[in-house]
Amino acid sequence: MADRAPVLRRLALAVALLLAAAGLWQFGGGLWIHGKAWVAQELIARAWDEALAESGTTRAAPPPWPWADTRPVARLEVPALDVDEIVLAGASGRTLAFGPGHLDGTAAPGTPGLSVVSGHRDTHFRFLEDVQLGALIRVERPDGTWQDYRVTQTRVVNTETTRIAQTATGRPRLLLTTCYPFDAIVPGGPLRYVVLAEGV
Repeated sequence: MADRAPVLRRLALAVALLLAAAGLWQFGGGLWIHGKAWVAQELIARAWDEALAESGTTRAAPPPWPWADTRPVARLEVPALDVDEIVLAGASGRTLAFGPGHLDGTAAPGTPGLSVVSGHRDTHFRFLEDVQLGALIRVERPDGTWQDYRVTQTRVVNTETTRIAQTATGRPRLLLTTCYPFDAIVPGGPLRYVVLAEGV
């Protein structure tokens, strides 16, 4: 029995070290996601500022890094929640890893018609959970002008039964959308939390 005690201690230590390593790996993975999102927003903000410095030209904002397949198209602010995000072109999974994305085929943010912007619920669009009816949302266009919106509706929709009417005319409207519920352990699913705001 005495001979087995050192073996059991070594086995317990090995299991404890393995569990600690797995925990650190998971923690590091979570840190990487949030760190990447933060650094990307800094680079994207620089690209946006560079585009605004050349306002009056027809040049689009430059890519935030040389191999980027997207570029900034608008700045989104929610003053009451101290939110300031740069919106990227396209709403692919690759784009959303770096910031909120403008859905192709909808009106450009800050212009007449319905503009749809998506973001991840656990990073850039986490704030949607706290947006209140009547809240002010501001969108800066590439020419440096601003379009203000007021939130008129928040709700949960099922993407399997609800479709968005993509109109490019009429009063400016903004639809912000993210996965729901906010505290889901498994990503994806058909539910989306949407915030609709009307231009003012």
